Amino acid sequence: MEAALVQDDPRLVSTLSGKIRAPQGNRVVAGLVCLFGGMAIILAGLVAKIPAVGIAGFIIALVGSFLIISNFSSGKMKNASQRTQSNKKGWGDRLEDRWDRRNFDK
Repeated sequence: MEAALVQDDPRLVSTLSGKIRAPQGNRVVAGLVCLFGGMAIILAGLVAKIPAVGIAGFIIALVGSFLIISNFSSGKMKNASQRTQSNKKGWGDRLEDRWDRRNFDK
């Protein structure tokens, strides 16, 4: 049934799984506007000597940078990194294998 759903509506499957997301240009533009606007607000807060304005500008710039970064980390990059991590054994896995060989393979 899952294979039939993948064949019928791949966009629905990718939306529900959250793995593959196409980059959107409007997110980059909104991120850049927020980033530069936040920097301008930080400078305005420094000039006006109002810390709350500077903090608000920092938060706005942080949201803008998040929008930009999240747009470029698409599903293909995440899946590739997950694949390489799943193929490699971690430090704990190697220790566990050594423990098992030492104690159970007699």
